[in-house]
Amino acid sequence: MIASVTTPALLAAAVPPQATLNAALNALAGVLLVIGYVLIRRRRETAHKWTMLAAFVVSVLFLTSYLTYHYQSNWTETKFQGPLPLRNWLYYPLLVSHVILAAMVPVLALRTIYLGLRDRREAHRRLARWTFPIWLYVSVTGVLVYLMLYYLYPQP
Repeated sequence: MIASVTTPALLAAAVPPQATLNAALNALAGVLLVIGYVLIRRRRETAHKWTMLAAFVVSVLFLTSYLTYHYQSNWTETKFQGPLPLRNWLYYPLLVSHVILAAMVPVLALRTIYLGLRDRREAHRRLARWTFPIWLYVSVTGVLVYLMLYYLYPQP
């Protein structure tokens, strides 16, 4: 008997398109955050401002898409299909930290943006030192959760 082989094309067919869109938006937000960080380190303030605002817009688009997707699917959960030790020691800690920190990002990002736009530089810098790594962590872990659920351990 010939064993069945799951190809990436077959895997992609089973992945909900909106989940892929959400992961792409998360990834784009992460890339924009890193670009924004590099720009401010190079003292390119105007480019930094517009890049960070773009990251915020992409994050808002992500959140809108994410909530729409889960609302339309009646908030059904996608179960992790990997081995139990991996689920307990990697997936759940990653997911829990992602969710808790993701709830903080809108408030932190809005306040950081407000301070920056008001030219309250010192307060903006102090808060950005917390906002940036949390926001970046949430963007990266969102993509990792997507990859774990749909590609590393795909749904049956």
